[in-house]
Amino acid sequence: MEKIQPRSLYLEVADRVRDLIEQGSLLPGEKIAEKALCERFGVSRTPLREALKVLTSEGLVENLPNRGSRVVRLTRLGVKNTYDVMGALEGLSGELACQNISDKDVAEIRALHTRMLQHYQRKELTPYFEVNQQIHERILAASDNEVLIEMYNNLSQRVKRVRYSVEMGQANWAKAVADHEAMLEAIDARDGKRLGDILRAHLSHKLEVAAVSGIIDEDVATASGS
Repeated sequence: MEKIQPRSLYLEVADRVRDLIEQGSLLPGEKIAEKALCERFGVSRTPLREALKVLTSEGLVENLPNRGSRVVRLTRLGVKNTYDVMGALEGLSGELACQNISDKDVAEIRALHTRMLQHYQRKELTPYFEVNQQIHERILAASDNEVLIEMYNNLSQRVKRVRYSVEMGQANWAKAVADHEAMLEAIDARDGKRLGDILRAHLSHKLEVAAVSGIIDEDVATASGS
């Protein structure tokens, strides 16, 4: 009998470091202090370095020749290029979702939307983002296309710290909520084309907000330098 092995240690370490990056504890451009992280997690350098290879493949970390690794800096161009592809995938997911989505799925998305509105009204940004993300994930899952979902999730991981960490002003926040209201209407009507268009525009608006917030670098030449 072939025994199923427990989840590898390096994947657990990758999860921990990924969380530090997404939460802003490790900043864009910051060098990875391997010794400090090994002590923090109680692991040797081997699983940490394997974890960093995983995060490098995800576009979160980059190797510095003979100098270890650092958190990837986000540039407007890099985020825009990623969002362009994600927008195409998310738009397609909306079109497919409206073909496949069940009444139960719609009811669950509507319940999430109600929770999201409650967080919006109470100005609770972090839980708002969490529920917001769940809504997008439910729409993506309803597309019932595993290839699309895998490609989208891989790209989303690279820019998650932008998409779900921006401090939004009231006008931008209200616009995002209005977009979600329109999404729900399109889902109710099973209007795939409209939902796809809304999702693409919604993601484009996220880029504008991120650029204004200063969370991404405008100067590509400076951002890519050492």
